[in-house]
Amino acid sequence: MKHIFSLLLISLLITSCGGEKSKSVEAVIETENLEDIRKKRGEVVAKQQEIAEQLKQLDAKIAVLDSTKKVPLITTFTAKQEVFNHFLELQGNVSTKNNLVIFPEYSGILTRVYVTEGQKVTKGQTLARIDDGGMSQQLAQAEIQANLAKTTFERQERLWGQKIGSEIQYLQAKSNYEAQSQAVNQIKQQIGKTIVRAPFTGTIDDIITEQGSVVGAGQSQLIRIVNLDNMYIETDVPERYISNVTKDKNVEVEFPILGKKMNTKVRQAGDFINPTNRTFKVEIGVPNKDRSIKPNLTAKVKINDYTNAEALLIPQSIISENANGEQYIYVVNNKKENGEGVAERVIIETGKTQGDVIEVLKGIKNGSEIIQEGARSVKNGQTVKVLDYKNE
Repeated sequence: MKHIFSLLLISLLITSCGGEKSKSVEAVIETENLEDIRKKRGEVVAKQQEIAEQLKQLDAKIAVLDSTKKVPLITTFTAKQEVFNHFLELQGNVSTKNNLVIFPEYSGILTRVYVTEGQKVTKGQTLARIDDGGMSQQLAQAEIQANLAKTTFERQERLWGQKIGSEIQYLQAKSNYEAQSQAVNQIKQQIGKTIVRAPFTGTIDDIITEQGSVVGAGQSQLIRIVNLDNMYIETDVPERYISNVTKDKNVEVEFPILGKKMNTKVRQAGDFINPTNRTFKVEIGVPNKDRSIKPNLTAKVKINDYTNAEALLIPQSIISENANGEQYIYVVNNKKENGEGVAERVIIETGKTQGDVIEVLKGIKNGSEIIQEGARSVKNGQTVKVLDYKNE
């Protein structure tokens, strides 16, 4: 009705003065008098302004009297305090302290390999043997010499106890016996190096050197052994989080390739800042009972670096920003029984984000009714109507 009335009024005004206006303008133009033409133009402009002011007054009155006026429809939600956990999202690689390639301590031919790939072994178990190159025969000879030296020493010791013989004979026999015994022990140690043993309990991952090959001490890779029980994820954390990412912080871990998720904790946070990339190392313990997690596997980690037990959260999508860079949202005040209320613009201060929600630090309080759908189409002080889907 508002638009119809306005159109009729405009039509009447234009029609009532249109003919006279056309004749008058034409007549003035025909005179070719510059002063008269300028004067007539001023009269037309004044009349136009008068009509515009009258239309404005009429529209204002229609807005007051029209019972069918349009009110923006919106939806709202109530701000409620809740626990907010913020997570720092990073990527890391799985490692283990017990992932070792075994090198021989003795040079020679690898005569026997006693294990196979995938076999579980215990600490100290014999894995392989290297030919001792005649050290066993040397040991036998050394033991004979040691036994003879022992017999001689014991004889000289008895005689010396009876004050028979010289002290120098006794000391020489003792020295010879100790030297022979030490020689035997040294040969035994060398022969012991020909036996390759498991340094810890684990699984044989790879037989690198085949049986019968010649190996060099400290040079040839023999066997890789891995323990999958003590696994962890290592990742680099930016230095600005050093006070928030600490030992025992909760962590959510995901292995995309395995389709596996788990909850664990930070077991160690490094104290050294890498000067190259300004990060510090963090170790995250990984339970691996089914042994499905392997070294160097890529993992996504979310470390809980911040918690607010009484946070007010809102969707990021409803936040706008003014020319001063201030963030604001709209709340509903003076809400009536019919759902109508007044939209009020509220300047807010925000904190951390997680997903599509953001923490509000200042500007709203617990219980505030916040406009959600329609938040970007309302104006400050505008009457709005809250839709109640339950009653629709």
